Amino acid sequence: FESRAKSQSSAALTALLNLGAKDVSIISQVQKKIPIDMLQLGDQFVARPGERIATDGKIVEGSSAVDESMITGESVPLEVSPGDKVIGATVNAGGRLLVEATAVGSDTALARITYLVEHAQAGKAPIQRLADRVAAIFVPIVISLSLVTLVGWLIAGAEPSFAFTAAVAVLIIACPCALGLATPTALMVGTGRGAQLGVLIRGPQTLESTKQVNKKALEN
Repeated sequence: FESRAKSQSSAALTALLNLGAKDVSIISQVQKKIPIDMLQLGDQFVARPGERIATDGKIVEGSSAVDESMITGESVPLEVSPGDKVIGATVNAGGRLLVEATAVGSDTALARITYLVEHAQAGKAPIQRLADRVAAIFVPIVISLSLVTLVGWLIAGAEPSFAFTAAVAVLIIACPCALGLATPTALMVGTGRGAQLGVLIRGPQTLESTKQVNKKALEN
C-alpha cells in the first residue's frame, strides 16, 4: 500500500518534468531545431509567442510578457526585455524572444524543483521514524496475540470458524498496519499533491513543524 501511494504521488514529478520543452530552435549560422538535451550553455535560442521557454536564460533580443505562474503562482504575466532573466518551462505570452541559455539540464530551476520534491518524498519525518519503531514491536505482538487467540479457542473446544473469526477480530481491532502506513502515506501524498498545486514542500520535517504555527506567530 505504501509503495502504491508513493507511485501515485510520483505522478506529480512526471507532471513537473512534462512541463519542460522537448526541443528548441537555436541560432548558429542558421536557425535549426534540436532536442533539448543537446542545448548547451551560451547557446542562443528562439522563444516564439505561445511557446514554452526551453531553459533558464537571459534575454538577448526582444520584449514580451512571460507567464511564470507554474513557478511563482503569479497569474499576471511578467514583462521582460533584453538583459532580464527568464525561467525554463515558463510560457512566452507575447512577442518573439532571443534567449541565451544560462543553465541546462539538472541546473535549471525546474530540475531543482523536481529534485526537491523527490527528496521530500524520500525523507522521513521524526513522527514517521517513531511510528516505524513502534510498529516494529507492535506488529509482531499483535500477530502473536492473534495466534494465541486462535489456539486458545481451539483448545477450549470452539468451532474452527469461530476461533478463526476471533483471531481475525484481534488483528482488525488492533490494526497494526494502519500505524505503519498512515504516516508515510499521508506525507507522500501531501508532498505530491502540493507539487501539483504549485506548493513546494521541502521535506516531511516541514509538514510536521507546521503544528507549531499559530495565529500570533503569523501576525508577527
